Amino acid sequence: MDLPAQPHLSQVVPSLLSALGVAGFANTLDLPDVSRACVLLVDGMGWELLAAYASDAPVLTELAKRPLHVGFPSTTAAGLAAIGTGLASGEHGMTGYTFEVPGVGVLNSLQWRVHPGGADLLGTLLPEEVQPLPTTFERAAAAGVATSVVNYAKFAGTGMTRAVQRGSRYAGVHALGDLGAETLRALESSPSFCYAYHSELDMLGHLYGPGSTAWRMQLRQVDRLVESIVEGLPSGSVLAVVADHGMVSVDGTALDVDENPALVAGVRALGGEARARHVYVEEGAAADVLAAWREALGDNAWVVSRDEAITAGWFGPVSDRVRPRIGDVVAAARGDFGMLRRAAEPLESSLIGHHGSLTSAEQLVPLALAYG
Repeated sequence: MDLPAQPHLSQVVPSLLSALGVAGFANTLDLPDVSRACVLLVDGMGWELLAAYASDAPVLTELAKRPLHVGFPSTTAAGLAAIGTGLASGEHGMTGYTFEVPGVGVLNSLQWRVHPGGADLLGTLLPEEVQPLPTTFERAAAAGVATSVVNYAKFAGTGMTRAVQRGSRYAGVHALGDLGAETLRALESSPSFCYAYHSELDMLGHLYGPGSTAWRMQLRQVDRLVESIVEGLPSGSVLAVVADHGMVSVDGTALDVDENPALVAGVRALGGEARARHVYVEEGAAADVLAAWREALGDNAWVVSRDEAITAGWFGPVSDRVRPRIGDVVAAARGDFGMLRRAAEPLESSLIGHHGSLTSAEQLVPLALAYG
């Protein structure tokens, strides 16, 4: 499976910082010079979904002139880290919603807990060690750029925030109104760089399905948010609206991995999520587990070894630090298939909308640009 030829989400912030004049970043997206730049990440807003429901988002549709791809896995942890480091998952190391950290166990990267349902790790597993590379915010601030993260107040100081957004002023917000207002306030300084985040479109896609009535009504609110920010952009500024992944509705072909004896034999831990699984195997069992997963899933998924996934470029360049976090076997769902764990992951398994895999519906996201 070849990843799309479009630019990668990880190129957005380096291009913006280069356009701001920050040394050490490449402007691979050929953006014009600016004095103020902001990324607004709308969680779960896929390129294909935006095209399908263009009438609900006329402002975004007019601004979105090209797609990006997000790499593997197409999930929030990897997408936020791509923004926060300017790198793909094989280098920043946030290789999934859940992934194994050697010596610790499987980490839920959004909750910063042992997965599933285990202890809080924030006091023992330092986010700065899980993701030790300098963030784009730290590098921008060191160059004299006023940097801000406009995000929900409840995410201040979380493991994910510390891992990929450290080095900036954190403006905690509560709703669309203060999200828009704080974003514009962050652009009052010159030079300035701002990252803003909206989560509810993704949440409603998970709960009701992408393209559902609830999802479409939320997309309309997102479009109004973007319009309000664009109207207030100061001179010399750019707003880049992106997403971390698209989404599909998993259908009745989904299976419960833990209830399938062929899929658990020789397996010591499972990570990832319903559309993208990391399979960590017992010593000496890698070949047997790979063969078993390929036979059991058949045409429902791409099933490859760790080495095959790395060679195919799924994770981008992979560092020695990150390599053990990738499953010995990696399974990426095709079509509308899902690899559930109803007992171990009851909440996740109950959802309608999912993402994480290599399909264009999940991989492609918009790059919508507006200038002040």
